[in-house]
Amino acid sequence: MEKQLITVCIYTENFVGLLNRVTTIFTKRHVNIESITASKSEIENVHRYTIVVKESPSLIEKIVRQIEKQIDVIGAFYHLEDQTVFQEIALYKMDIENVYEAKFKEIISSHHARIVEIEKNFVVVEKTGTKADTDALYNELKPFGLMQFVRSGRVAITKQRMNISEILLNNRK
Repeated sequence: MEKQLITVCIYTENFVGLLNRVTTIFTKRHVNIESITASKSEIENVHRYTIVVKESPSLIEKIVRQIEKQIDVIGAFYHLEDQTVFQEIALYKMDIENVYEAKFKEIISSHHARIVEIEKNFVVVEKTGTKADTDALYNELKPFGLMQFVRSGRVAITKQRMNISEILLNNRK
């Protein structure tokens, strides 16, 4: 089966070392993690890891089952690209000397990006979108004196109706 981008969502108690145990499961199966994001979830005291991998769904299904067996994991799910709504955020730190050019402002506008900080020596631009969106802006801004670049991991929610709160609360019992 062909490899594809898959989003794995893991809901856990917030305990030290759990993320390490989860990522070790991917490592043992030689699966590279493309991005990882951790945050609180919609349930109090439950945290969520959103992990993106490029792998076959059959292997990820096995990994998700193994993750669910971990103590402190409340639930784990995987979703294909067309089953989620997802975004990333990128920040671009630019040399201030180059940002006053009309072309720079045109690029920011055409990519629906925004300036979030202006300082004496630099400007910080923010772009929310897909990896392709943030990469496209990166490529256009690079000639303008890109000083730093950072992109978050994916944040995603499912398109299908999943009452995660109900599912997880049932799993905790």
